[in-house]
Amino acid sequence: MDNSLGNRMEMDFDTPVDRRDTDCMKWDKYRGTDVIPMWVADMDFRSPPSVIDALSRHVSHGVYGYPNVPPSLNEEVQSQLDEKYGWKVNEEWIVWIPGIVTGLNIVCRSIGEDHDDVITAVPVYPPFLKAPGYSRRGLITVPLARSGNRWDFDLDRFEASIRPATRLFILCNPHNPVGRVYTHKELMALADICEKNDVIVCADEIHCDLILDSDKQHLPFAMLSQEAADRTITLMAPSKTYNVPGLGCSFAVISNPKLRKRFKEAMRGIVPMVNALGFTAAVAAYRHGSEWLSALLSYLRRSRDIVTDAIDRMSGLETTHVEATYLSWIDTRATGLKDPVAFFESAGVGLSDGREFGGPGYVRLNFGCSQVLLQKGLERMRSVLDQR
Repeated sequence: MDNSLGNRMEMDFDTPVDRRDTDCMKWDKYRGTDVIPMWVADMDFRSPPSVIDALSRHVSHGVYGYPNVPPSLNEEVQSQLDEKYGWKVNEEWIVWIPGIVTGLNIVCRSIGEDHDDVITAVPVYPPFLKAPGYSRRGLITVPLARSGNRWDFDLDRFEASIRPATRLFILCNPHNPVGRVYTHKELMALADICEKNDVIVCADEIHCDLILDSDKQHLPFAMLSQEAADRTITLMAPSKTYNVPGLGCSFAVISNPKLRKRFKEAMRGIVPMVNALGFTAAVAAYRHGSEWLSALLSYLRRSRDIVTDAIDRMSGLETTHVEATYLSWIDTRATGLKDPVAFFESAGVGLSDGREFGGPGYVRLNFGCSQVLLQKGLERMRSVLDQR
């Protein structure tokens, strides 16, 4: 088989990959049942061919000792950030960690003292809501405001919610689960509020490569100004983009040496090194994954539109436009369902419960799967609603 044909096959997102009985969290949740899992945020697609090839070579070597960070990986990250955003990152700013959730917990431990406050906007990725408590910090949540077909920050409410003990703001951009790509104006307003109140910012930007709208551009929070950079810890990873979350490889970018020192001190003795296969996958993905990523984004755009059109025709359900990610945030409140997750599970569709995100009455749907499976799941949802 010639290589070009092999690459086309590897980028065939329509052919389902059977993930049953592979010790997979997403599918094992419904082991032995006829429930389509559309909950946890990993995709059902094979990773880029370059990643699979690199991992195969690494595994065939047969020795899996303690790794160092490959110098080429730091160079790839620096090159990617410069090429995509014009963000010139020094190598010493990059700190490798075994996951974004780990990073969130490190940040909460490194900023402020016991019983200080962490502020974030809801609905949001559940670890944002759990990490502060694990670090003996208080949690302040500020609801996002629905504005037509999208969600926005209520800036007045956000600033009014900051207390004297508020030391950290955790930002999700692009936002999981509402799919927003925040604009320069919105981010500058948040930066001004944080500077005024001396609040450090942890910017979770793990979905930054998954921008679906062609007129949208991700802007790293740390690039807003020198002042913003000095108070920002940025978290990124190849995991969502290239579907390698099980390999546990992420990184923080911290230009402020004092913040970086505190971050590293909070890691000491409890945070393990990134595993060797995670490094291998990251190098291959960043170096050779652009063609695969372009094909993925085209596919996800079509899938997003399939979801939007289907939800628009379902009685009692409503969703907003997804600018980024492969996740749809669906309002079920008009249906009157007391437990929408259980209701849709009974119809054979497994969704994430909005209560875990600080959004009761909502569900999150992961459309990172074959469109055949996606349409099957959406049809099950429509059918069970019509039968009520």
